[in-house]
Amino acid sequence: QVQLVESGGGLVQTGGSLRLSCAASGGTFSSRAMGWFRQAPGKEREFVAAISRSGGNTYYADSVKGRFTISRDNAKNAVDLQMNNLKSEDTAVYYCAARSTYYSSVYYNHINAYDSWGQGTQVTVSS
Repeated sequence: QVQLVESGGGLVQTGGSLRLSCAASGGTFSSRAMGWFRQAPGKEREFVAAISRSGGNTYYADSVKGRFTISRDNAKNAVDLQMNNLKSEDTAVYYCAARSTYYSSVYYNHINAYDSWGQGTQVTVSS
């Protein structure tokens, strides 16, 4: 399995921007579709964005569409999440995840389709 480490979280004001990064190691990164999920206090973990193995296809939750952008660099074994126009409801721990090769792109937002997870990075948006 691939090991994942997130970075880039922090405290930002409403309307601000953050860029999260996820570094992968220990596997064939380019063979894995990737996703970002988040979990707010007292809530279930939810899908945020996903990207195909080549980076040619991206998917977003309706709540972040137009504000967040997912990208990947297979040469650097990294996937990023650029977050703009942040809102208080974006406050959460953000997790990077690698989707199991068993699941097709149809399952891009299914949490159980992802079998490798990072430790998470906290994003706090204050007004």
